[in-house]
Amino acid sequence: MNSPDAENKLIEAVKGGSQAAFEQLYKRYKTNLFVVCLRYAKDRSTAEDYLQDTFVKVYKNIEQFDPDKGLFEFWARRIAINVCLEDIRSKKLYTLSISRAEHMEFNESDALSKMSTRELLDMIKTMPVGYRTVFNLYVIDGFSHKEIAERMGIAVGTSKSQLLKARKYLQGLITEQVKVLNQNHG
Repeated sequence: MNSPDAENKLIEAVKGGSQAAFEQLYKRYKTNLFVVCLRYAKDRSTAEDYLQDTFVKVYKNIEQFDPDKGLFEFWARRIAINVCLEDIRSKKLYTLSISRAEHMEFNESDALSKMSTRELLDMIKTMPVGYRTVFNLYVIDGFSHKEIAERMGIAVGTSKSQLLKARKYLQGLITEQVKVLNQNHG
């Protein structure tokens, strides 16, 4: 079922009301969409809620999907991101206080080479919600600051500021981790 034709047939079956086809679609995309939700959520339970809400919206809006405009996975991914942002925006979770990260300097040029992807993702998850959200949208999902500002209901300058703070925060965590690694192995 990796061909576009097979996927389009599956989507057409879902549009026709087939529960079995929707279950296949769910099984095929749940892991990838869960990873998206997990990047925005404060914890696994919240990510699971986001995933469930994503598939509810996918099901309700499947008629709007047009395979001529792009891949289903990208369409569903946008829905997942929007579900996460709606929750964050509704709870005003992106409002942040000044963090110690603003005062840290990053001096380890090879720090990233010493980190695993999992460690880096775990560090991103510890960021305050506003930092993490803007970081994910800009760095990982490729949104512009203007798009982030529009989606989150904030100023473009706030988006830029949150990204700068997120990077400083992450740099501080990486520096601390490298110091620990150096102490343990050096």
